[in-house]
Amino acid sequence: MTKYSLQTKLNAVHDFLNGYESYKTVADKHNVDMTLLKEWVRRFEKQGPSAFEVSYTNYPIEFKMDVLTYMNETGASTVEAAAVFNIPSSAVVRKWRQLFVTQGIDALQPKKKGRQSMKNKKEKNKPTVGSEEALRAENEQLRMEIAYLKKLPCLNSRKGKVTEQDKAEIIYGLRHEFKVVALVKVAGLPRSTYYYWVKQMNRPDKYSEMKNLIKAIFDEHQGRYGYRRITLELRNRGVLLNHKTVCRLMNEMGLKCLVRMKKYRSYRGKVGKVAPNILKRDFKAEKPNQKWVTDVTEFHLHGEKLYLSPILDLYNGEIIAYQLEHRPIYPLVSKMLDKAFKKLKDGDTPILHSDQGWHYQMAKYQNSLKENGIVQSMSRKGNCLDNAVMENFFGLLKSELLYLQEFESMSNFKEELDKYIEYYNHKRIKAKLKGMSPVDYRNHALEAA
Repeated sequence: MTKYSLQTKLNAVHDFLNGYESYKTVADKHNVDMTLLKEWVRRFEKQGPSAFEVSYTNYPIEFKMDVLTYMNETGASTVEAAAVFNIPSSAVVRKWRQLFVTQGIDALQPKKKGRQSMKNKKEKNKPTVGSEEALRAENEQLRMEIAYLKKLPCLNSRKGKVTEQDKAEIIYGLRHEFKVVALVKVAGLPRSTYYYWVKQMNRPDKYSEMKNLIKAIFDEHQGRYGYRRITLELRNRGVLLNHKTVCRLMNEMGLKCLVRMKKYRSYRGKVGKVAPNILKRDFKAEKPNQKWVTDVTEFHLHGEKLYLSPILDLYNGEIIAYQLEHRPIYPLVSKMLDKAFKKLKDGDTPILHSDQGWHYQMAKYQNSLKENGIVQSMSRKGNCLDNAVMENFFGLLKSELLYLQEFESMSNFKEELDKYIEYYNHKRIKAKLKGMSPVDYRNHALEAA
């Protein structure tokens, strides 16, 4: 790189400041680089003629940090910072910034001048094998390794593997107790990689508001929503976020939907041939009150039993009627039917599908359906999949309510069960319903019609 005399620098700067020529004209006139001329002008405007005095200063670490802090707070470039602090070259400032980013503040420590003797370097502070000092060093090394390894299970339990970011977090947490140089060796992590992740930790989280919203939705639904439903709920609230991003953010926050519990198999009673299987696993309905399914399930709490008998509309998965009893008596089904009949409109003749339980084989039940224009359908012997949608609802109910909460009494459970069915119909969204709840989907379809 060409070196210019002090007089050349001063002449070029004075010509530019006192005249009307451009940077390029003055640079060509004095045969100097235009970029250097711009830097000279900035430095002269800040420091005057003293800006060009040759300095062999070995800058202290405090001065270097002042320069970097000034750049960070004001957004100044390396050229501007060099001019303000009267540093001969902006490349020096650029080097300080690179060292701080990749290696930390320790890398800014001034180096001693002169070449260190290789002999002294090898013998420096090397304790004698078996000495007290060597034993202490070995003990400290073991203590550091144990402290590092104790932190690993905490981060490893969720992901199945330890990433570079995990290692950096462990080192960062132990940095006040042990030297970073020694810790990165134990972790097998390059120092530059460690300082990269430290820099990422100190950056503001651009997803902080989104995480709060995801956590609010997760808590609102008591942990029943996984990342797919939360993505749909975000979309319903006008927030577009990729489902993979939602999944990653939930993993970072440790939010995980509850695992589906084993489905309950309802009692089927004596097998008979009362009605054929008209539904034949065709669980799609084109309109409300076209296809219904029903079944009975039981709950055991505090030494008591409770039986639930619901009717589900296959059009939108809505529970249109249900009845609770402490014994599996016929009114459990008959009262449910009375509530369902009120939902029928003129011309509605739905199929009502059930298993071969004894309730559904009774003459009372069959006559009640005929009087209201309902077609009876029953599953085949031992085929629970013929009524899979109802079984699926019971599985959801138990995994999202029964196994999720603690209940003080059976009466408390009944109250929560009523609330859950209300929540299921009006708030719990489904992907196959275009991200809407059953009631919203039905209302939307009626408005469109």
